[in-house]
Formats: sequence, structure tokens, C-alpha cells
Amino acid sequence: MMQKLWIGLCGLGLIAGCAVGPDYEPTNVYVGDHFAAATALDQSAWLPVVPLDEQGAGQWWLLFNDPQLNQWIGQLHQANANLAQAEARYRQAQAALGQAQSGFFPTLGSNASGQRSGSGQGSPTNQYNLNASASWEVDVWGRVRRSVESSDANVAASAADLLATRLSLETTFVQSYFQAKQVRAAQHLYDQTIVAYERSVVMNQDRLGVGMVSPADVASAQSQLENARTQRLALDRQWGQLRNAMAVLLGQPPVAFDLTVDQGWGALPAVPTGLPAQLLARRPDVAAAERRVAAANAQIGVAKAAWLPNLTLSAQGGYRSGSWSDWISAPARFWSLGPALALTLFDGGARTARVNEAIATYDAQAAAYKQTALEALREVEDNLVQWHGLHNELTSQQRALDAARQSLQLTRNQYDAGLIDYLSVVQVETSALSAERAMLSLQSDLFISAAKLISSLGGRW
Repeated sequence: MMQKLWIGLCGLGLIAGCAVGPDYEPTNVYVGDHFAAATALDQSAWLPVVPLDEQGAGQWWLLFNDPQLNQWIGQLHQANANLAQAEARYRQAQAALGQAQSGFFPTLGSNASGQRSGSGQGSPTNQYNLNASASWEVDVWGRVRRSVESSDANVAASAADLLATRLSLETTFVQSYFQAKQVRAAQHLYDQTIVAYERSVVMNQDRLGVGMVSPADVASAQSQLENARTQRLALDRQWGQLRNAMAVLLGQPPVAFDLTVDQGWGALPAVPTGLPAQLLARRPDVAAAERRVAAANAQIGVAKAAWLPNLTLSAQGGYRSGSWSDWISAPARFWSLGPALALTLFDGGARTARVNEAIATYDAQAAAYKQTALEALREVEDNLVQWHGLHNELTSQQRALDAARQSLQLTRNQYDAGLIDYLSVVQVETSALSAERAMLSLQSDLFISAAKLISSLGGRW
């Protein structure tokens, strides 16, 4: 009898080597062999891509060579609540994988009971039980293996989600940091400008007193001063909003955060592009989407396994007696061992619906993966266009700024010589100030563009 049982178990073991449902094959996404925007760039300015296993920790913000930024990014990693939430979700996925893997092992249990009963005029009797049991559902059709496969893919997707969340938060903070630098530089520019405009008001008032200028010149100077003061107040508002946003990213209340930045821009990194196919391997959001396709594929096998019978092996043994003293005697011992097959014959179409649902979920995840990959490529292309365009704009704006400064100096000389009225000076000064602001904005945009491009490339290379 036992020999037949073992032969049957060996046969089931061979059957269990197969798992129902489709084996996963990666979804193909056409990404092209180069970036469209990169063809317009000087390729010698781009560094070669280093394999992922040589990238280290991917601390891309170090490329900006800014100690203050490095310190704050470290605080973000420690205190940001969104990052802690993503890390907790990753641990949830790991726990779910452990639950799925437990299906490979038998379940052990024990039970002890004592009962006293009687009826009518008879004497009451005692019944004592102590037993242990074991049961194991043999993974004949691969249901457990497909569940583990799905959970393992979900763990990988959750790990990629954690990296994507971290990268997004890092990028947001770096952008806010360079915006704060731009605002601080603009504040300094307006502080100097307001001082100069105040001198102009006093100078025109003095000239009005001796009849050298008209009241219109004084009014123009005063209007120019008040406009500059208004714009300076707007910069204070922007500064406060940036401080609040950066404080929350660092896990602090705004009142506890002191936003202090210098006006220096630091180092502008050279950003390597690599190839579109390498992008799909680097970006955590694309990796997460691909792993969810694998998880959905495995769930098709889980759903299809419900059509096949479950085989459970169980064993039970223990002692049963009417008195404690008889527990160790042979007659009080009992045991049982045997397999059990269970198959649902009719469920009103529930299993068919679950299989169809699993297939539809896979199709949806595959489509989502393709869309995520294409969106990733579009984001890189957009950032490449912006990166290239900002370099050209910055060069052009520098020429415009140089011309505006020269024009302003010549106009002031003409005014001092009495050749023109002050309204002409105001117009040139307004144009020069606008050129200065545009230059600061482009400098900030260029550093922000570098951060966005690095982030869109996966934050590492």
C-alpha cells in the first residue's frame, strides 16, 4: 500500500514540474535607435553611457558640486513622508511574497481537549484528546508557483516605484533649489536697482528745484522706483512659497526651515544621453510597468489552475482516552494518513470570469507598459530640445544684455549732458533691467533643465 502511495507521489511530482498558464515573454516596444533631438547636438559634448553595475549609488545631484544641496538631499532621504510611504509599500510587497511562498510548505497544527459528559442515571465519562495534524496541498498544476512568480514581480515593481518616488522627490527639490537661487539673485539685483532709482528721484527733484527739468521727469523717476519696489515685493512672495515647498520636502514645518542660498550657480554637468533602449533599462517607472506585466501574466496561470483538482495530503496522529493514565498505552493512540482530491464541478461561470479578468488585466498592463515607455521617450526628447535650446538662448541673451548695458551707459551720458529728458532714460533702464532678469531666468532654467534631463534619463548612467 505504501509503495503504491509513494509511486503516486513521484508521479505527481513529475506533473508538478509544469505550471498552467502562459510563460512570460517581455513585451516588445519600438523605441528607435537614437534620440531625435540628439541628432542636432554636438555629440562630442555628451559622455558615453556606463553600464548600470558601474554606476554606484546614482547620486546624480553631486554633479552640481553644491555642498548645501548635497546636505539637503540627505535630509530629504531621511525625513520625507512620501518616501517613507513608498518604502512601506515596498515592505508590504515583500510580505505578500512571503505569504505566497508559504504555499510551498505543509501546514502543521495541534489540538488538546478534555470533555466530561453524561446522560440519565448513568455515570459521567471523561474524554481526553491530544493530537497533531499536518496537511500539504501539492502544487500539481503550478498555482502556488504562479502566485509566487506574480508576487516576486510585484516586489520588483514596488522596488522600482520606490526608486521612482525617490528620483521624483530629488528632482523636485533640485528644481526648487535652483529657482530659489534665481529668486535670491533677482532680489539682489532689485536691491541695487532700487538704490539707484532712489538716487535718480532725489537727483530729479533737485534739478526740478533749480528749473533744469520738468515735473514730468520727477514723476517718471518716481513711477520707475515704485514699479521696482513692487517687483521686489513679488520676489519676496516667491521666496516664501519656495521656502514652504522645500521645507515640506525635507519633512519640516515651514516655520522651522531656514532657506539660505548663495548666488553662485555651481557646476553645470555634462549629461550623457545613451540610447533609447538603454533608457528603458534605467528608468524606474518603465521597469515598474514592465514588472507589472509579468505579474499580470502569472495571474493568468493562477486563474486557470482553478479549473483543475486540488490534491491535499494530510496526516493526523495522537492520543485519545477516558483517563490521563491511559494516554501512553497503545490502545489510546490513533493515526490517519491519506490524500484528498477536491474539484469544483459547477460555479456559475466564476472561474471562466476570473480567467477572462486575468487576461484583460494582462492586456491592460501591457498597454500601460508601452505607453509608459513612449512617455519616457517623449520626456527625454522634450528635455533634450529644451537643453539644446536654452544653450542657444543663453548665448543670444548674453549678447542682448551686453548691448542693453552699453545702451544704458550711453543714454545716461546723454541725459547728464542735457541732450534728452529723463523719460528716455527710464525706457532704456527698464529695458536693461528686463535683460538682466531674463539672463538670471535663463541661467536658472538651464540648471533646472539639466536636473530634469538627468531625471528623465533615470537619474543615473
